[in-house]
Amino acid sequence: MDAVTTRPAALDRSTITGWGVDADPDNDPTYPYREREKDDHSGQWARPPVQHSDVEILQSIEHKQRPAVFGTSTPPSGLSGMMRRGAFKYSESHWAHWLMLMGADRVNVVEGIVQDLARAKIPNIPAEMGMRSEWKHNRKGLVTKLAVTAAIGAAAFALFSRSRGRSRGRDETQD
Repeated sequence: MDAVTTRPAALDRSTITGWGVDADPDNDPTYPYREREKDDHSGQWARPPVQHSDVEILQSIEHKQRPAVFGTSTPPSGLSGMMRRGAFKYSESHWAHWLMLMGADRVNVVEGIVQDLARAKIPNIPAEMGMRSEWKHNRKGLVTKLAVTAAIGAAAFALFSRSRGRSRGRDETQD
């Protein structure tokens, strides 16, 4: 008995959003780069003029000079800035560099909320976290996140309440 091989049904590519979006060379922004026969292939290039800055720019210890272009919209400041400065004392291959940068990002979020409150602006945290989009496109994930957050909050509240109750009991017995 011969094994029958079946081929999967062909996909109707017209129903897939974005399929073949890069097929037209006239609509592909990388297309001119692919045609490099005019290039001399020497690997030599003229460095663009270096961007000047009036804010502090943190730079990896692996690099001797700054890149030609860099962002200046959010210079390091506050506790998160101190954490970032500390992170750049380590090599990019060191885990402490990346952990400190990720921690600084989280601290910066809290600093932003405090800054909003200091300006008498109530931040819309659910909107800033993209909850509406999360509800629309990843409802199960959002419900899971909210459940985990509620469970952690309830556990923290219970532990805090119990420890306060114990310390009150000691205070009353000592009087």
